Amino acid sequence: MNPLYLNVSFAACLLAAVFYAGSLFFKNKSFAFLARLSALAGVIGLPLYIGVRWHIAQRPPLSNMFESLVVFAWAILIAVIITDLKYKIKSVTLCGAFMAVIALGYASLLNKEIVPLLPALKSNWLTIHVLTCFVGYAAFTVSFVASIVYLVQVKFTAQANANVEKLDSLSYNMIAFGFLFLTLGIITGAVWANSAWGTYWSWDPKETWSLISWFVYAIYLHVRHTKGWRGAKAAWLSVLGYLSVLFTYFGVNYLLSGLHSYG
Repeated sequence: MNPLYLNVSFAACLLAAVFYAGSLFFKNKSFAFLARLSALAGVIGLPLYIGVRWHIAQRPPLSNMFESLVVFAWAILIAVIITDLKYKIKSVTLCGAFMAVIALGYASLLNKEIVPLLPALKSNWLTIHVLTCFVGYAAFTVSFVASIVYLVQVKFTAQANANVEKLDSLSYNMIAFGFLFLTLGIITGAVWANSAWGTYWSWDPKETWSLISWFVYAIYLHVRHTKGWRGAKAAWLSVLGYLSVLFTYFGVNYLLSGLHSYG
């Protein structure tokens, strides 16, 4: 299929990252406007590509690593725009846009062939399960970026300032939001598994690592509310949670075999 929308979206993501960098380093409002415009172009272009691929394949384009990375990049871009409008932390939006660039860049290296769905994937639960998971993953991506920026700023800044407090708040809010959608993703995945394989839970590697990720973020929320964890300790736990998410997404697919090996 024609990759026009995908290529335009990749260029838009790259321009967004460049303009966010310009906005961050040169404090220029024109760069900030162009960054948002570029990110919006990517947010519009990616679903157009997804829609065309859906039409050609006659199925939701969510069944392999290439297709999921496109959806992941789209979700990240949406999260970046929302973060920019609400928090206006250019270092986070710059890194977030760059994460979308990485996702699309990696996707461009993968096999883009449209193949029929495996029987187990022919379910409406596919769309619900994958989308809820990737909304959560996108929120965790922003939280991870905010945590890394927080740790760097604290390391190289003599004293805490209002920005690090805002970074801590952003990381928490994104984790709380992402945790809700990760929970929904696990629940919908369990329902789908029961309809496809006759069991809600089989301790498949993907299921197991999803649960591990869920527990890490559950611990984050628990210690934040009950122990008052803020700052660096919370940031490191956020980083740990995202590393678990990355292994769930990439590591399980490439290193472990199971019911999700088709991913």
